[in-house]
Amino acid sequence: MVVIPTLAAGEPLEACLESLGRQTFREFETTVVDNSGQSRAQAAGTARILRNAHNVGFGAAVNQAARGVDSEFIAVINDDARAEAGWLEALVRCADRYPEAGMFASHIRLTPGRLDSAGMLLCGDGSSKQRGHGLPPGGFLEAGEALLPSGCAAMYRRKAFDEAGGFDPDFFLYCEDTDLGLQLRWAGWTCRYVPEAVVDHLYSRSAGRASPLKAYLVERNRLRTVAANFPSAMLCAVPFVTMWRYVWHLAAALSGRGRAGEFREQGGSAAQLAWYAVKAHLALAAVLPAMLQKRRSVIRRISAREFAASARQFRISAREVASQ
Repeated sequence: MVVIPTLAAGEPLEACLESLGRQTFREFETTVVDNSGQSRAQAAGTARILRNAHNVGFGAAVNQAARGVDSEFIAVINDDARAEAGWLEALVRCADRYPEAGMFASHIRLTPGRLDSAGMLLCGDGSSKQRGHGLPPGGFLEAGEALLPSGCAAMYRRKAFDEAGGFDPDFFLYCEDTDLGLQLRWAGWTCRYVPEAVVDHLYSRSAGRASPLKAYLVERNRLRTVAANFPSAMLCAVPFVTMWRYVWHLAAALSGRGRAGEFREQGGSAAQLAWYAVKAHLALAAVLPAMLQKRRSVIRRISAREFAASARQFRISAREVASQ
């Protein structure tokens, strides 16, 4: 099963569906979840369309499509991404070879000719970034383990997905892939990076690369991810790593680098970014009881030490986060 949540629909979605129609692996069905509230997605081929009265967010849309469908795997792909013909075949072949893996990361390229993601990296404050983002794709052609996949183009084993309860719908947009991936790590599932599963991505079409909405939601959901998933020893370091990242974001904003620099170039200010950080912490305080309940419900088949070791293996520094 392949799920495509969409808000804008239009030509990018049509191109995405066309790319799925060319897949060499044929034993799948496609579901488009139209979050526009305006029935923007149009029927194409055999794709099923679910229409929502309002935007329920990325994670809730994927969960909605997965309910009641009998499928061994659940693949997700952004509506502004185009999969090469062997994408699904490569993912399924890898899943058959590695039954202990519950999630599979694609080789996602930016258009044109730069890498978007070869799996995800994790900072000590819970920020997650795409591995290899902006680098030449040729440097990431070796298969291996990853921490977790980018939700732009990923596949999950249905057993693992259901065990974790799917994506957390309260995230709405951004970081829900990190949250789910860390939950699956706790449950003992691994992630495989599949370089043959190639996808081209237009990037951040829904909320913009450095929009106010994205700035707030990424920070809010980072905190939710930490509260639900980080073991106690890692939690202790979060405030210090966070402050260090804020310092580097300020430097990036003033010098015009990274997302903070883009935000400022688009008319935003460092003061606005500071307010979004404060607002995100206030939002966490409002839902902290629910986050603690979620934390208690996470299935834990590995130790905190093993979890931390995986996080260190796929670590990105606060400075690197701010520079991207």
